[in-house]
Amino acid sequence: MTSESSALVAERQAALRTQLGEDIVLSDAEELVRYCRDWHGDVTSGAVAVLRPRSTEQVAQAVRLCRELGLSIVPQGGNTGLVLGGIPDEEQSQVVLSLERMNKIRQIDSDDFSAVVDAGCILSELKDAIAEKGMFFPLALGAQGTCRIGGNVSTNAGGINVLRYGMTRELIFGLEVVLPDGSIFDGLSTLRKDNRGIDLKQLFIGAEGTLGIITAVSLKLTPYPDQVATALLGLASLDDAIKLFRRARRDCCDLMSAFEFMPPLAFTLAKEAMPDLPIPIAADYPAYVLMEISGCGLVDIDDLMGRFLESVMEDGLVLDGTIAASQSQARNLWLIREGMNEGQAKRGMHLRTDVSVKLSELAAFVADAEAAVEAAVTGAICVSYGHVGDGNVHLNVLPAEGATADERIEQIYKAKVAINGVLDRYQGSISAEHGIGRLKRADFEARLSPVRRQLLTSLKHAIDPDLVMNPGCQLNFSANS
Repeated sequence: MTSESSALVAERQAALRTQLGEDIVLSDAEELVRYCRDWHGDVTSGAVAVLRPRSTEQVAQAVRLCRELGLSIVPQGGNTGLVLGGIPDEEQSQVVLSLERMNKIRQIDSDDFSAVVDAGCILSELKDAIAEKGMFFPLALGAQGTCRIGGNVSTNAGGINVLRYGMTRELIFGLEVVLPDGSIFDGLSTLRKDNRGIDLKQLFIGAEGTLGIITAVSLKLTPYPDQVATALLGLASLDDAIKLFRRARRDCCDLMSAFEFMPPLAFTLAKEAMPDLPIPIAADYPAYVLMEISGCGLVDIDDLMGRFLESVMEDGLVLDGTIAASQSQARNLWLIREGMNEGQAKRGMHLRTDVSVKLSELAAFVADAEAAVEAAVTGAICVSYGHVGDGNVHLNVLPAEGATADERIEQIYKAKVAINGVLDRYQGSISAEHGIGRLKRADFEARLSPVRRQLLTSLKHAIDPDLVMNPGCQLNFSANS
């Protein structure tokens, strides 16, 4: 950074502190690090400052001031995103606006099955507070102890319960949003039916902060599922896992809340991350399914799970299995799924993908994509797992053992190209639930049709004509685009 640039940054920092207050503005380099480093620690950047407002009005004030100072804004929730959507990439001209202090639950209405909460509420804490009222908010993610609901909405987060309850988009009644000019859009209604023209909240769900800053959310709740049955099953193939899903979808109907598939390598990776984790099933079956059904009231969930598994084991579709006998055992089964991710991280930098194809083509896609990776990168290890019920697979790739840092980067790139090439043949999506951010922007742009690009560009320029909101995220907009 030149002396002239340093002076400009210092001038902007001073103006932010003067106008917003010392309490709201962080500018010390050491304090900025955790806001400018991605979840996995692969990327560290910088920013002019981090702003931490305590109210919607303070967010609006900060947005107006940043516009006056010529600063762009990168909104950030819990900083658990996986595509660099909340990480600044221009340290001399961008600020991070963190919603972490805006964490109040404004109301939980058990009669209305709704809640209104600040965007900075941590997901797990929010779910616990709602559960105390006998209600359930079904969004469930591995990062739910850290991620915040505003970020979940901004990225249209997925998770393990999409099969039954849908993506975050389907769990939202309304939003409060600070727009790029500092005005406040108040759309926090909890009406279930409201057909007054275009549903404006949908513009901001999944937009990753490129059109405004979500400051509050009204949520759709359900009765708390106090009966849950969880089973870990061993099968002969991924194709059989999909057959099992079709059977479960029919026999267990809408009571099935999760259906995850994992390879046998999942157990090895989970044990590497959690050496004391119990593995209650043989680890040598070609494919595994972690299945959950849940409900409340007069439905007997345990009986349903038992009768279903008896049927599919008699038919030879399931080779082995175990049913959790307690919440603790169920938690241990889910720790295998979560530990697999931690085990991959312990093996160093690797390719993480988040793709989707038609459910009927999932098994064939995984076979073709893994074969393409093995042909492109000698010695690479594919780890394919994900949400069978919604066609979403995380086909991750661990570089060859002993590869140098530069070799890892090259192998990751080759593996990504190989997977995306197969994905394009299957007409799938490069992002099923993680979003685009900065990490997938080039791949996203390369696959945009002219009409879709024009619509997205027109929308951006209409709402954010000065391009101050999260520049570089999703699309590389410019004043002339």
